[in-house]
Amino acid sequence: MAEIIHTNFGQAKTDVKPSPVNALDVSDPSLFINRELSQLKFNERVLEQAKDKNTPLLERLKFLCISCTNLDEFFEIRVGGVKHHIDFSTGYTSADQIPPKKLLQELHDSANALVTEQYRVFNEVIQPTLSDEGILIIPREKWNRAQRNWIHTYFTEQVEPVLSPLGIDPGHPFPRIINKSLNFIVELGGSDAFGRAGDLAIVQAPRSLPRVIQLPSTNDDKKLNFVFLSSVIHEFVNDLFEGLEVRGCYQFRVTRNSDLFVDDEEIDDLLLALEGELASRKYGAAVRLETSTNTPDNLVQYLLQQFQLDEVDLYRVNGPVNLNRLMNAYELIDRTDLKYKQFKPTLPNPITSESSLFDVVSSQDILMHHPFQSFAPVINFIRQAARDPKVLAIKQTLYRTGAQSRIVDALVEAATAGKEVTVVIELMARFDEAANISLATRLQKAGVHVVYGIVGIKTHAKMILIIRRENDQLRRYAHLGTGNYHQRTALLYTDYGMFTCNPQITADMHEIFLQLTSLTKIPKLKKILQAPFTLYKTLIELTEKETKRAQLGRKAKIIAKVNSLIEPQLIQALYRASQAGVEIKLIVRGQCCLRPGVPGVSENIEVRSIVGRFLEHPRVFYFSNGGRPRVYCSSADWMDRNFFRRVETAWPIEDRALKKRVLSELELYLKDNQNAWQLQSDGSYKRVTCGPDERPVTAQLELLQEFANIKN
Repeated sequence: MAEIIHTNFGQAKTDVKPSPVNALDVSDPSLFINRELSQLKFNERVLEQAKDKNTPLLERLKFLCISCTNLDEFFEIRVGGVKHHIDFSTGYTSADQIPPKKLLQELHDSANALVTEQYRVFNEVIQPTLSDEGILIIPREKWNRAQRNWIHTYFTEQVEPVLSPLGIDPGHPFPRIINKSLNFIVELGGSDAFGRAGDLAIVQAPRSLPRVIQLPSTNDDKKLNFVFLSSVIHEFVNDLFEGLEVRGCYQFRVTRNSDLFVDDEEIDDLLLALEGELASRKYGAAVRLETSTNTPDNLVQYLLQQFQLDEVDLYRVNGPVNLNRLMNAYELIDRTDLKYKQFKPTLPNPITSESSLFDVVSSQDILMHHPFQSFAPVINFIRQAARDPKVLAIKQTLYRTGAQSRIVDALVEAATAGKEVTVVIELMARFDEAANISLATRLQKAGVHVVYGIVGIKTHAKMILIIRRENDQLRRYAHLGTGNYHQRTALLYTDYGMFTCNPQITADMHEIFLQLTSLTKIPKLKKILQAPFTLYKTLIELTEKETKRAQLGRKAKIIAKVNSLIEPQLIQALYRASQAGVEIKLIVRGQCCLRPGVPGVSENIEVRSIVGRFLEHPRVFYFSNGGRPRVYCSSADWMDRNFFRRVETAWPIEDRALKKRVLSELELYLKDNQNAWQLQSDGSYKRVTCGPDERPVTAQLELLQEFANIKN
């Protein structure tokens, strides 16, 4: 699926090419990669990790599951959006100008190839390798007598009581099927107690049932044995239809459009409106049907008709339709030798476990790179503020926090202690809406002032502002981050966070919080760039300044690390900069609509993606600025939604040592030749490997070795 190249990506470039006199039109649709197709390419790169023999086996299984989960969300949101444009003839086109109907077919072809590869990897690569390690997922035709007896008992006691088979006849129409649930369509013969002829029935597997079941070990068998719930139900489905003949049983799953719609102009209470929408998410419009490969064509057509889907929405799979549920097996298997080595994040200097963060931050800015450095100081920042009699107020934005959040505990403690606590919660954080509603309710009960930001514009900025009285004066302390205040993902995602008491930065944050909680005009900020007001404009201006320097024959360089690069006008600005001879290095983890290496347009632009142990999540922007570098960390990707429909921040790194550190870490990622993929002008990616004279470089591993204590 992937080609391999050798490159000196991270080395200084000396052959920057100026553009030809007759530069090509940078708005040409052929210069833009389609966003959805680019997202599928990212999922391919994730799946490649499942095939990488250098990755621990259970982590390979995990990458396989992640690629499946990513694809589920892709259909729920991205494909759902494309079908919406088709159904309602919205006339929408992106910069690549691929018509929605054509795009849907291209997405099907690419996604179908990806699904086929996922199941090939599971059946031919992962499962046999697990078996070699004594971890077996046993198909029902290979159960021995003892296993079958145990599984039958399990079915009778744990599964059958919660199943509700639904016959289909004039009195029992086709049932509503929950989004992404495991289901079976059963062909029946004979007649029941009322003389009704058996024909079809639907069996739905409740989500309360585990999808992967571990069999008890015996003295004679030390192996870890598992079975799929789908195999269990399939084997004993006859027990559900006593007296009838089961002629066939076939699993299927439907994926539904899960994007929520809240009319900004018609709501009086965002929380109540969102609660109403959440109830309908399980039953949105169907966008994909998955069936087992052995499902008869007549039943497939019947299911497509019931869900109002076409052949382009059908995916036949060679295995369980819920392959991503194998993540349960990863959690059940206690084999540290088959997982990544554990590590202990360290505290950033000069912070210690006993430090007063206010004392430390009062003298210097502290930059942290998670998960290599601990997230604990962020939690302690709120906790110390809650217990400090000098602290008067705490203000914070929350986008995703996770269950049992210690940060939320600390905010509750602060409010209980009489502090003025204000929290801006983004209720519309996709797939975390219900959790955030619950969070808002808990905080309000504790006396926290909870607001939901600005309707129609998500609050995505990551900020904490603490006001403290010192010597009869008020002083502000702050934390800004590129990632969420989520203690679990802080161990899985790479992100930057910074403590500061810089009076200009904290004054800017004060103005932003006023804007979020009250009614104010656009604030005039001195240091922070804010979307939807100054961030996009400033990035364009900084890019154009580099362009002008290059046109004058001066050195000019841009480095950016983002999750997604989609916004067309910014891409065009980068094309013009490349044409002028600006050296541009982009690290784009996921979607990238820019085509690098196009002669006369983007031959001075190189794009790479890093896919490794941790999900790369920071947004960092570097502009050489004539020898006076401008460096920003941000919560914002380079996407339309982040620039124009979200409250985002980008804050400057001004301390010389910290600025140097950020740049050196960017350069490290540009030298990675183990987890890096280079984007080609045709939209494909080639894996980067060591050249003959290069040493192996894995950026994440080297940062772990530098900052964290890895167990040998």
